[in-house]
Formats: sequence, structure tokens, C-alpha cells
Amino acid sequence: MNRALAAALCLALCTGCGTVKTLDAAKPGAPLVYAGTRLDLYALGGGCCAIDRFGTKPPAWPAVDLPGSALLDTLLLPFSLLATLGVGYQAQGGL
Repeated sequence: MNRALAAALCLALCTGCGTVKTLDAAKPGAPLVYAGTRLDLYALGGGCCAIDRFGTKPPAWPAVDLPGSALLDTLLLPFSLLATLGVGYQAQGGL
């Protein structure tokens, strides 16, 4: 069982996580809340225009990526909600 889980995780990481891909796309007007999960569900439903809608291609195996994207989207939910509402935070470092 552990080998199957490790193989599934490796496949998901090789194709790129849907959440990370949507965060990296930075397409204006693209969904932010649960974007990776929505991208995976869009691909599983046979969506034709993921690049136009999300700014990136879906993972090669969206069914394998779906649980990981749902978990990561849940962890990032406070930040994606703030970004959707237009709240920005400019961090500065140094002295």
C-alpha cells in the first residue's frame, strides 16, 4: 500500500500540482478560491479551454492530483479569500 501511495504522489508531482500551477499563472480574472481543485474538476468534466479560464493547462492526471490540490487549497483559503477581496499586503525586509 505504501508503494502505491508513493507512486501516486510521484505522478502527481511530476505533472505539477493544480493549485501551484494556478497560483503561478497569475491570469487576470482567473478564479483564486479553490483554483487548483476547480481546475482538476474542470479537466475531469472534459473542459475544453482550461488555459483561457485558469491561465494554465490541467495536470496530466487530475484525478490523482485532486486530493492534494483540495488539501493545499484548503490550507491557502484565508490568503485566496483576502486576494479575492482585494486586500493586499506589501512586505518589506531589511533595515
